[in-house]
Amino acid sequence: MARLAIAKSFLAEYAKLDTDARSAVEALVAEFAQRPHAWRYLEKPRHGLDDRIRLFRVNSQWRGVVLAPDAGDTYCLVTILPHEKAYAYAAGHRFSVNQALGLLETRDEQAIEQARPALESAAGPDERRLFADVTDEDLARLGVDAQVLPVVRLLASEADLERLQMALPDAQYAALYALAGGMTVDEAWAEVARLAGGGRRRARVDEQDLVSAMERSTDVVTFVNDQNELPQILARPFAAWRTFLHPAQREIAYRPSYAGPAQVTGGPGTGKTVTVLHRAAFLADRAETSGSPEAAADADAPVLVTTFNGNLAEALQGHLDLLIRDAAVRARIEVLNVDRLAYGVVRQARGTPVIADERVLRTRWEKAVADAGLAFTPAFLKNEWEQVILARDLRTEEQYLGCPRTGRGRPLTRSQRGQIWQAAQRVTNELAEARESTHLQLANEAAGLLGQAGAPRYRHILVDEAQDLHLAQWRLLRVAVAPGPDDLFIAADPHQRIYDNRVSLASLRISVRGRSRRLSLNYRTTQEILAWAVPLLGAEPVTGLDDEVDSLLGYRSPTRGQRPQLKVAASRAGEFAALAERIRAWLSTGIEPQAIGVAARSAGLVRQARDSLRADGILTVPLRGRGDPQAVRVGTMHAMKGLEFQAVAVIGVEEGRVPEPAAITPEGEDAVTHAQDLQRERCVLFAACTRARDHLFVSATGTPSAFLR
Repeated sequence: MARLAIAKSFLAEYAKLDTDARSAVEALVAEFAQRPHAWRYLEKPRHGLDDRIRLFRVNSQWRGVVLAPDAGDTYCLVTILPHEKAYAYAAGHRFSVNQALGLLETRDEQAIEQARPALESAAGPDERRLFADVTDEDLARLGVDAQVLPVVRLLASEADLERLQMALPDAQYAALYALAGGMTVDEAWAEVARLAGGGRRRARVDEQDLVSAMERSTDVVTFVNDQNELPQILARPFAAWRTFLHPAQREIAYRPSYAGPAQVTGGPGTGKTVTVLHRAAFLADRAETSGSPEAAADADAPVLVTTFNGNLAEALQGHLDLLIRDAAVRARIEVLNVDRLAYGVVRQARGTPVIADERVLRTRWEKAVADAGLAFTPAFLKNEWEQVILARDLRTEEQYLGCPRTGRGRPLTRSQRGQIWQAAQRVTNELAEARESTHLQLANEAAGLLGQAGAPRYRHILVDEAQDLHLAQWRLLRVAVAPGPDDLFIAADPHQRIYDNRVSLASLRISVRGRSRRLSLNYRTTQEILAWAVPLLGAEPVTGLDDEVDSLLGYRSPTRGQRPQLKVAASRAGEFAALAERIRAWLSTGIEPQAIGVAARSAGLVRQARDSLRADGILTVPLRGRGDPQAVRVGTMHAMKGLEFQAVAVIGVEEGRVPEPAAITPEGEDAVTHAQDLQRERCVLFAACTRARDHLFVSATGTPSAFLR
């Protein structure tokens, strides 16, 4: 019986097609799925370089590229290209099996051969070559094959190597890139093996067995299990594209067990979220298959996937629905953001809590400061309450007077602490009288309730975007799962910390020492976008949840694309007109409307942008838009966090708006907090820009933000 596989590259190109072309592809693939023998009659290009490449006609403009290995009835949908480019692809590309790793590879052999004359003439006979000190045997050990070796020997500089990146197989390029960066052969192998998810060199690889290579290459190929699954994948190609797992991520996600809490870190797009999703699926499935007494004892306890906001929780839920086909396994996983978890625990104990309105709460702090005649701003007082009193769950004035204020820059006398405590108690009492609570108060209350119950609610907890959780929320998660193997799986990126929360896991007796892994390859965003976005972070060091300095050293992308576009307009109307023009251009290239995101720093500017786009005939929905409407997503930079889009526009990046003045503590009030606030605003902009996969458009009205300089 014929087997059908789909390559990640196929979904990426399919998502760009217009509706008519996509419908034609769906009809053809469905027909072939019903009549498997039809695959045998696909067109074999006359001038094809690899005789296992086949083409199928979508319409007069488009052709699908299929890999049809010689043996068996396995067919892989590789990509979809315009008519001429499809034939050029067949004439220039060849598939093979990496001799060290056993993975499927493709190389643009025509481009490699075309580069040879220029490389031969560019360097004189006496000029030292880039890999002169590396033997052929060592290159072969790293997976560099005999077909690539001759041109590798001609390379004279890293620039020569980089120009060949798009033509070389990914694993071979990674090996050469590591050597060019100064690594030894053994270090380069460790890097390549890590990226390939194992570190195990295959002693014997059948270079003709492409099917086995495809089965091992789960980061770029997935097999369709049945006819019903295929329409689901094609209905949401951009979402399906996200479920592919790179071997480096697979090694982390499918490790049989961690002895305790585990952490994965990395910059945007390195696959932390998809690793969390696969880890959750693995743990939920293991509960079904394990016959151990431990598994039987807590069989009713679900797995929790959690994060800091509702938008991201909904996105995680949708991706899990796509990833997990077994309904019983999926039913074992709950997806709740931490606020909803706390809310549910408290509601179950004492009835439905009422969440305090932030605007009313701001007024309460202003009145408390004014009535007490304090020499502090309301914002300082509120932050002290949240970042010290609630963070440490301090119940008495004596506790507050004697506690360290780690992370708070302005020193306070004992008398000043007493004044702050009294003002905070006044606001707390007013909330209690109104029977209202903040989310952080609920987190502390819920942690206490679960602690008293003595029975952890979950078997495993997986946390995405962990750097944005408050200490009170971490306490809740700690008591919601029993300490032990695989209790907590944490994904974090301190460079995307967009709230004031600064947490040391060690203070909660959560140790990830020896169980922390870092991902450095960005599989989402192009190198051009990364090179533009990383400098937005500035030069200040960033500390992670494990109290270690976190670095983006080595953070890079293997994919190339267009450089981001920066547009500065004289008026807001001009900026909105440029935004509409850019969105229409994206739509005209076949990008799905829902794969386009627009971000602004403030909710007010979001509303203005949506009104302007509506007047221009462009349908938009909020980021929380229910269902899957064919409309552009628009939201604040904060709400974009954790999401991803094929194309992103970040607007209003100008002085007076980015950084947001109201979000910056005056330097004279607290110099440390002022610096932290500025860094946080940089992180907000960085996070918004790195939501983009292929295209980034940034605009401003008037004078651009200092962050852009």
